[in-house]
Amino acid sequence: MSKTIFVTGGAGFIGSALVRYLINETAHTVINFDKLTYAGNLESLRSIEDNERYHFIQGDICDRAKVSAVFNQYQPDFIMHLAAESHVDRSIDGPGEFIQTNVVGTYELLEAARSYYNDLADDKKASFRFHHISTDEVYGDLGETGLFTEETSYEPSSPYSASKAASDHLVRAWHRTYDLPVVLTNCSNNYGPYHFPEKLIPLIILNALEGKQLPVYGDGKQVRDWLFVEDHARALYKVVSEGKLGETYNIGGFNEKQNIEVVTTICNHLNHLIEDKPANLSDFNDLVTFVADRPGHDVRYAIDATKINKVLGWHPEETFETGILKTIQWYLDNQEWCKNVQDGSYKRERLGHF
Repeated sequence: MSKTIFVTGGAGFIGSALVRYLINETAHTVINFDKLTYAGNLESLRSIEDNERYHFIQGDICDRAKVSAVFNQYQPDFIMHLAAESHVDRSIDGPGEFIQTNVVGTYELLEAARSYYNDLADDKKASFRFHHISTDEVYGDLGETGLFTEETSYEPSSPYSASKAASDHLVRAWHRTYDLPVVLTNCSNNYGPYHFPEKLIPLIILNALEGKQLPVYGDGKQVRDWLFVEDHARALYKVVSEGKLGETYNIGGFNEKQNIEVVTTICNHLNHLIEDKPANLSDFNDLVTFVADRPGHDVRYAIDATKINKVLGWHPEETFETGILKTIQWYLDNQEWCKNVQDGSYKRERLGHF
């Protein structure tokens, strides 16, 4: 049965992948509510922007009146909340924006949703869902062994992860106190097409193509679990449509890699794919440059996605080997998108260092 899904942050990296999936693979109507900050770009949605089931509204989740007006106009069945400031380095430079968007914004959205939900007819209430999308970084530093499970204690290390942890707690509190029907997900590091170039993988690809240094924090041995963004979009839809109310589902790619492994893999692929390398360069690995580590940098994250695998039947379709090659090729084929999303305020410089 066709639903109306209200997506916050649908012009961002994960949000746009979700919106494209919902339009291309389901019969649902999508309301994309996005502030269009530096990391939100409608060019990521060009392929579906003319679909009659897709509607874009520019707005801030901190504006409860505007959110409520959109709820009343479109009568959504599901709310999928992805809007967030998400870059750790930026949170170190300016934590205030992260508190405002991730904490205050989530509070305002919850209150708008609670008011809307309380006025729904009983049959509409029965199918309503508020899906909060979060990160594995709320769990903090994992250590050399073990995996993050849904029961792992929160120990956020950065202003970003602390703000996301706070938003997670708010969502759970609104479920317990006000009976708002919620589901939550915490995901590992995403990668894939349309990723803003401040993040590791697109940064390395684009710097390499220009013959620039490839900055690697510390010794490069920090471990992340990599999840292809289109696999994540499928998982998010699984959870909002089939997940149990009040439950949390961890979403991971089963692909633990050291940062230096990721960088080396990209360089080796580019060595094969690019014949005309930048001047005086024979191997992209020669551009790797180790720089001072990020303050409070977590050493290892790794997700145990057993629950979503067993309970909802989701599993990632891409391995890191297949996903990274698709990602590199996408950036090679979409240089115009890369130029357009960099509006001049960000020039791939080092952030979050003092």
